[in-house]
Amino acid sequence: MKKLKAQLLALVMITCTIAVNAQQKATRQANERWQQEANYTMEIDMDVETNRYQGKQTIEYTNNSPDELNQVFYHLYFNAFQPGSMMDVRSRTIADPDGRVRDRISKLSPEEIGYQKIKSLKLNGKKVDYVVEGTILEVQLNKPITSGETVTLEMEFEAQVPLQIRRTGRDNAEGIRYSMSQWYPKLSEYDYQGWHANPYIGREFYGVWGNFDVKISIDKDYLIGGTGYLQNPLEIGHGYEDEGQTVKQKVKKGKLTWHFKAPGVHDFMWAADPDYIHDKLKMANGTTLHFFHQEGQNVENWKNLPAITERAMTYANKHFGQYPYNQFTVIQGGDGGMEYPMSTLITGNRGSLVGVTVHEMMHDWYHGVLGSNESLHPWMDEGFTSYASARISRHLRGNERNNEELETLGLPAGQGYIRLAKSGSEEAMSTHSDHFDLNRAYSASAYGKGSVWMSQMGYVMGEEARDKALLEYFETWKFKHPNPNDLIRVFEKVSNLELDWYNEYFVFGTKQVDYGIQNVLKEDNKTKVTLQKVGKMPMPMDMVVTYKDGTQEVHYAALRMMRGEKKAETNDKRIVHPDWPWTNPTYEITINRPIEDIASIEIDPSKRMADVNRENNKWAAETIETNK
Repeated sequence: MKKLKAQLLALVMITCTIAVNAQQKATRQANERWQQEANYTMEIDMDVETNRYQGKQTIEYTNNSPDELNQVFYHLYFNAFQPGSMMDVRSRTIADPDGRVRDRISKLSPEEIGYQKIKSLKLNGKKVDYVVEGTILEVQLNKPITSGETVTLEMEFEAQVPLQIRRTGRDNAEGIRYSMSQWYPKLSEYDYQGWHANPYIGREFYGVWGNFDVKISIDKDYLIGGTGYLQNPLEIGHGYEDEGQTVKQKVKKGKLTWHFKAPGVHDFMWAADPDYIHDKLKMANGTTLHFFHQEGQNVENWKNLPAITERAMTYANKHFGQYPYNQFTVIQGGDGGMEYPMSTLITGNRGSLVGVTVHEMMHDWYHGVLGSNESLHPWMDEGFTSYASARISRHLRGNERNNEELETLGLPAGQGYIRLAKSGSEEAMSTHSDHFDLNRAYSASAYGKGSVWMSQMGYVMGEEARDKALLEYFETWKFKHPNPNDLIRVFEKVSNLELDWYNEYFVFGTKQVDYGIQNVLKEDNKTKVTLQKVGKMPMPMDMVVTYKDGTQEVHYAALRMMRGEKKAETNDKRIVHPDWPWTNPTYEITINRPIEDIASIEIDPSKRMADVNRENNKWAAETIETNK
């Protein structure tokens, strides 16, 4: 009997263990970041005389959320380019309008405006009710989309391409006929925060990952480049075919039909012009780089661009994560520089062609692959892209060094943040990109302060750990829409430091870093240094003492709330002092050598800390005071 009881008890324990493990697994799966999926099939028939096109679109939409969806929303971006639109009014009422927009939308004629008109919409073959509110199509479903369900949305639409004003459009300043971004009714993203059906006023984007299958019929003289892999190169020619292949074009009613497929992307862009030149380069790793530009514009820079882009992408793959697609395309078009999956639109007649190409290419890591909600967190895209492109640019110039971002605050992005911090018009980086009071405040925050977030993190946790975290962040969160907490947790795990305070101050607030040397006093054969936290944002402290014999030593004090310290970054002697509590406005460090031996003392000579006032950061021997 005892043996039987023991066996029964063991069986119960095993059963309970299995149940607990199953529950834990279910809990882990429930807590994982789910992603919606939208697979597009589209057929477009373009009329280059009227600048209008007819479109058929089918979306297979999978609701991977735990929620039932009673509505869906689409973006109709072209509708922003109409007099009286929210984008028009915003541009005419903001204190510092974008020079490319200003009041131009308000002056568009009926033939110059953009629109996307819905002709029919069905869910699983049945018509659904919808209403257009500016740039958003609101769809009321007659049957909810349940959790885990895949449905089919079928649409027919008509669109008119607006005159080029901002990002998308026709006939830009350099004579490119079509820069086709934001050109199709695009399903809004639904994530753990709900729907993101933000009206378009000209800022950032957020989209659902999926596969695109797109056919574009256009006048046979036009050449197309953009997102996706061309499926019918032998029908198209124009340099898409491999050397030695025979092109047999299938022209129907004066048009060619281009067939592209793009796997695992959240948007699809294309551009078309009858005067494009098509160059391509196959990298050593197999990635093909395509380049489309007009003859006679900036010829030498376009000639050199393919080889430089290969060097840039090779560096990016090593330092920021492996680019997951087999193709990247650089296209002359648009109104500046703008990123899209697997591609970019840039104005081509510019001296900064390389710099802009590198910047837009790096967006494919942070905008394209990581895909943060850049409307809500633009700094996680624009800022990190600016940081990465600055590093790549230094590499391309040949002056890379171990501490390669030491001059970040001397670059335009970093200096832009410092000017913003001093201007009195700074808003928290957590501000939605659409809702900044000033365009310049948005730019300095998203690009400048976002870049500083990453370079300054090298100061906080050490550059070796920061670089490891950059790669870990990419591998952990690619294709998952990471948010600021996801980001900081990766950096915490890699550094073994507590870093939540960093985002609390630098992302969610506007308190600034300002440390100074309050006084340096002689005490017998030692030297006492009093440091002062002048600004409201706390930071760990690197204080470098340079002696008259040329030697240096680092005095380091971590913040107590970091719960740890970074590793030594140089071969200089480092003395670790007790942690500095953030509540304490001053901190004393004793140097075990007489003041007469010291040439200078400086807080953060690396200049990685975003100190808004560096004038109080250094003490030199000629300012010696004695403690009488």
